[in-house]
Amino acid sequence: MREICLDTETTGFDPAEGHRMVEIACVELVNLMPTGRELHLYFDPERDMPAEAEAVHGLTIEFLTGKPKFRELAHEFEAFMQDSRLVAHNAEFDVRFINAELVRAGRPKLTCEVQDTLRLARTKFPGSPASLDALCRRFGIDLSERSKHGALIDTRLLAKVYLELMGGQQPGLSLAIDNGAAVAAAVVARREPRPARPHQATPEELAAHEAIVATLKEAIWLH
Repeated sequence: MREICLDTETTGFDPAEGHRMVEIACVELVNLMPTGRELHLYFDPERDMPAEAEAVHGLTIEFLTGKPKFRELAHEFEAFMQDSRLVAHNAEFDVRFINAELVRAGRPKLTCEVQDTLRLARTKFPGSPASLDALCRRFGIDLSERSKHGALIDTRLLAKVYLELMGGQQPGLSLAIDNGAAVAAAVVARREPRPARPHQATPEELAAHEAIVATLKEAIWLH
């Protein structure tokens, strides 16, 4: 099953108030495991960057000015997503901004299935902190590389958190066990039969055999 973990950074909280998406990162999962395929894009928001937003993600308007507009890269995002399930933390926020940018670019809104890890965590651990940082600490996931919110590092962390929320079983481990059993069975199946050991019957053994055969009625090898 192909899924896409995703995170965005923006200039604010609501696209209806003119706020824009400035960064997006996607990490491809197949059977809950990252494949190594990622998409990471920055966008020129065509507006200012509020100090409150800059304090969260560290992206300045000087850095973003001159970057491609979302409409110029929308096709890359759509090609990466395909129809895969989207996985995000507080997914409503990300989907709202992505759809606003898609509409602004004259593209159709997302129609894929959405998995919200925030809701998943609140269902699994009711009453406990459910932020991405709190879940990383709960599952012992290293946060040392994360000084500010960044879409790519947050998405990589999210992929690890999602695996734990889904049970923590690594499909590769069970696959390796299954493959090992299959290899062992194949080795047994290919093993050559041992040649019969030569044996010279004694007169007593021959006499005993003849006595047993004499008691059999219509033995097939006598016809």
